[in-house]
Amino acid sequence: MFKVLMICAIVGLAAAFPDATLDEVKIRSEDVRPDGFESKLEISNGVSEQRSGDEHGNIKGSFSYVAPGGEHILINYVADENGYHPSGEILPTPPPIPVEIQRALEWIAAHPHVEKDESDEDDDE
Repeated sequence: MFKVLMICAIVGLAAAFPDATLDEVKIRSEDVRPDGFESKLEISNGVSEQRSGDEHGNIKGSFSYVAPGGEHILINYVADENGYHPSGEILPTPPPIPVEIQRALEWIAAHPHVEKDESDEDDDE
């Protein structure tokens, strides 16, 4: 199954970068074990990818390439039971929470809403 995945990755990279021929794609290492795997892939045009995984399906890895403007792009990621979590300087980040909203969230957490029982309202009348 893993070899099929690697072949699909190589074909996908070759299709994404048509100026790279299959001669330029090099699998640097591939290690499949009962407790996980490790793989590294490099293309002569600067694209590289490496990943490792465990027997539970958790994967850690990174990929890098050179953008058309000459900037070196590096993305690290973790894919586990909590989802896919990429990180890198090029990825957008959310703006900081404004002070007013942070204070409001803290006030809401300190003063939770208590629902009144309908029978209590009828007794008041």
